[in-house]
Amino acid sequence: MMIPVNEPLIGQREMEYITECIRTGWVSSAGRFIGAFEDAWASFCGVKYGVAVCNGTAALQVAVGCLDLQPGDEVIMPTFTIISCAMAVIQSGGVPVLVDSDPTTWCMDGNQVEDKITSRTRAIMPVHIYGHPVDMDPIFSIAEKKGLYVIEDAAEAHGAEYLIGHEGQDPHWGRCGSLGHISAFSFYANKLITTGEGGMVMTDNLAFADKARSLRNLGFRPERRFYHTELGFNYRMTNMQAALGLAQVERIDQIIEHKRWMGQSYNQLLCDLSELQLPTEKSWAKQVYWMYGVVLNDNLEMDAEGFAARLQDLGVQTRPFFLGMHEQPVLLERGLFKGEHYPVAERIARKGLYLPSGMALTETQLEQVSEKVREALI
Repeated sequence: MMIPVNEPLIGQREMEYITECIRTGWVSSAGRFIGAFEDAWASFCGVKYGVAVCNGTAALQVAVGCLDLQPGDEVIMPTFTIISCAMAVIQSGGVPVLVDSDPTTWCMDGNQVEDKITSRTRAIMPVHIYGHPVDMDPIFSIAEKKGLYVIEDAAEAHGAEYLIGHEGQDPHWGRCGSLGHISAFSFYANKLITTGEGGMVMTDNLAFADKARSLRNLGFRPERRFYHTELGFNYRMTNMQAALGLAQVERIDQIIEHKRWMGQSYNQLLCDLSELQLPTEKSWAKQVYWMYGVVLNDNLEMDAEGFAARLQDLGVQTRPFFLGMHEQPVLLERGLFKGEHYPVAERIARKGLYLPSGMALTETQLEQVSEKVREALI
């Protein structure tokens, strides 16, 4: 039997809340669970306002939309991320500008950001990769010095934490999603908190929160319905989705504990394999191992595609790492990133994949996966 790369864990509380939606008829984009989910997730993350939307890509588009980018305005982001990040900037009239990854965390290298700043730069978009936070201190410093916004993509880092000011005199922990001027979450089926599809925009800025609520709802104004001063989107979350999410927020501590157990267990079982680079956890980070990624060493002729094929034959499903934005045909066709190369992102894209990492993964399955990894490397 194939061990799936991800399988969500849906409990009794979720069933109770979903049943309430069906029983009461509140199945669309109104109902008690939407506000309750927004408030609960905002409170957990340490942010004032949460605005639920229909998916994580929509959350990024709304977050970027709150900045009122002008044509040609630039947003600096990692090349190693999902295309949703670049799409959100392009669809707002902006231009994505890329930096490479840190070779150990696989997150954007904040030390490369300053060299990419121009007179058109408006924002920096750090993306927490596979559950490990970006080193945010260099980004905070640059953003403050240059007057830039920080749009935080926390889609893969539910509950992860970052030690703010870790090289200074007064370090303190902050949760991912609370670190930027505005942030975006995804609640896709493979995330720690899932609503099937779904996302949320988070901010402490009331003006951003109000604009996000308008943008997700066709640009409706609270004082006058069907009167529009700007174009918005139909990005509303349903009450049923929110009910699913709220039930999971109620047990978020247990979810994080399970994910950290999963990652640490893989580490223990695979740490002696010189052929693999395993996920790290920096001293300034509390990572949540959203997906357990591994990168094949350069001295192996096998690439990630070949490794995945061997694991598939052995009954283990995997997924490839991201392909950098600078190698995406649809973006190159738009004239973006011509001649740009980012060696770290290129290497891990070709050599990296992630192993079964879902909430329903059992200890027995995890041990079986680890055994098959060894077998596939022979």
